[in-house]
This record gives sequence, structure tokens and C-alpha cells, in this order.
Amino acid sequence: MERLAIDPMDLVLKPCALWGKQWLVLTAGDYEAKQYNAMTVAWGSIGMMWNKPFAQVVVRPGRHTFGFMEKHETFTLCAFDSSFRKALNILGSTSGRDTDKIADAGLTPMPASMVQAPVFKEAELALELKKIYWNDLNPGNFLDASIDKNYPLKDYHRIFFGEIMAASASHHFLERQR
Repeated sequence: MERLAIDPMDLVLKPCALWGKQWLVLTAGDYEAKQYNAMTVAWGSIGMMWNKPFAQVVVRPGRHTFGFMEKHETFTLCAFDSSFRKALNILGSTSGRDTDKIADAGLTPMPASMVQAPVFKEAELALELKKIYWNDLNPGNFLDASIDKNYPLKDYHRIFFGEIMAASASHHFLERQR
């Protein structure tokens, strides 16, 4: 899919729809070394922090992708149109420890323009990020007690902030964001 480069400062998105309805694929690792993993994510944010365009993702410590996020300095976030919903379900419900879930999902990894982690040929939006901060969720700081219901195993997420180094999107994706 052809994507147009976008200055991250000019990126216009519908973030709640992107995270809550469309979902994203988080990929961390090194494309050239063939050492990376991807997972579907539906919680996060995109905006400005510390005078930088950023995206924030959360990853539970038990996820295979967590080790890649810890080891590597960069990651990517990719969005796909609704025809890829089955592929995103595979990436969100299967572990990369046990199988080549990216191949099982029928997606094609390819080099990103600025970071080591890959993007996907089929993605209609690709964000390339460099980690700039992390922190662990502290349940003692939840002001809404219902939040803790998301953690029956007490496996609280680690939050990763990434500066958006590059962005690209298809014409179709950009039209839907207006």
C-alpha cells in the first residue's frame, strides 16, 4: 500500500477511534536482524509531551513483545483497514514465542524509514517511534477503583512513551481522519 510521508507535527488523527475501534499493531525489535515481535494494542495515546510529538503504549510484562520493548530503542505502530481485523485478532491472541504469528496473520514486514523496528506493507498508517520514557503503572495511584478490574492477575502494564520520528499514511486513511 502506498503511504505518503507526513511531518509528525502535521499529523491529524481521531485517536479514540484509532485506539478503541480500529486498534493498532505495536512492533518492537530489529528488522534487519530478523528479531522482532508484534502485538495488537487497543490502549494508548497520541499527542504532545515534552515538546515532542509522541505516542504512548502499554505492555504487560508477560507479553512476548515486552522483552523486545525492553531491549530495543525503537518501536512502530501501524493501523490497518477493517479487512485486516482477522489478522489483528491473530496478533492479539497468539504468542510469538510459540509460532510465527506475523506470517500466520498474512502480514508483510518491511523496513521502516528511520527506526530498526519494522512496519507493515499492508498498513494504512505507520508511526516510527524512539523510546523516550517508561514507567510502571502503580495500582496505588488509581483514582477510579474500577480500573483495577482490568488486572485480575495483578500484571500491571509498563507504559512506554515514544517520540514520533516519522509518520506515513495512505490517501484513504487521511481522508477518513478529516
